[in-house]
Amino acid sequence: MKWQHAAVRSAGRMTSSRLRAALGALEDVADVDVSGAELIKFTNNAVFRLPAAGVVVRIAGSQTMAQRAEKVVRVAQWLKEHRVAAARLLPHVTQPVTADGLTMTLWHEVIADGPAPTGADLARILREIHELPPPAGGLPAWAPFQEIRQRLDEPEGVRQADIAYLRDQCDQIEGEIGELTFAMPVGPIHGDAFMGNLIAGQGGPVICDFDSTCIGPREWDLTPLAVGKLRFDYSGDANGDLASRYGFDVIGWPGFNTLRRIRELKLVTSVVPVLGSNPGIRPQWEYRLRTYRSGDQSARWSTYGAAA
Repeated sequence: MKWQHAAVRSAGRMTSSRLRAALGALEDVADVDVSGAELIKFTNNAVFRLPAAGVVVRIAGSQTMAQRAEKVVRVAQWLKEHRVAAARLLPHVTQPVTADGLTMTLWHEVIADGPAPTGADLARILREIHELPPPAGGLPAWAPFQEIRQRLDEPEGVRQADIAYLRDQCDQIEGEIGELTFAMPVGPIHGDAFMGNLIAGQGGPVICDFDSTCIGPREWDLTPLAVGKLRFDYSGDANGDLASRYGFDVIGWPGFNTLRRIRELKLVTSVVPVLGSNPGIRPQWEYRLRTYRSGDQSARWSTYGAAA
């Protein structure tokens, strides 16, 4: 196997040897060729490209992510049924898959050789999702703090004082949600709609990562790009393109500051369960926590990457 980043060689739960063993078990369970496996992302999930099989495998990095795998499969099937431009599951495998005790989903690899996706592309796909009827079996209600608290229940290499602070933030901001008056109706939303979840496919961009898909406020799907504009040094103005194509600029909506705080809290806590497994992301995580805690909204954050 090809391991692109040394950061997984650590003492955490998702160690290099554990991932290697899981991929070996996957080869037997799902009959896929894992030779030449390449780690392409390792934050709250470990994502591998399997070039010999033309497959991408997502390995849940925490119990929270593992518990969502069945919903992820249902959402992928629902989007396929409605012909939304989205990542497609490998069809001949019963999913999710459990191999060596880890929960995984397997996807057709999207050959990323199309034009770079834009905020307008994301707006178009979000419009399609927002107008769909919910899938059979329904979707969970938007519960961002439940997700954050679940991650805080699985800390790996985080001080208890920091966990206590982050839990207190959940309590404080959650109290503000009930005071919001949303401008748009609730319905199916992607839940984590940022440019990193768009892949430049041959036939146009496709959306991926359905861990957070739920029934919720549409404003939430417009928040990640708005926060990205304010927090990260991205080139171009993807949020401007999104707002123009979608027809709504969430930054100008009175409740945006509350949604911004939730989004930033999610960006701080998302890797709490894997900090011991992936120590390369710790410096950026500590910087995010420090600047969030100080209220420094001018601080610019960097992406974690595969293993920062």
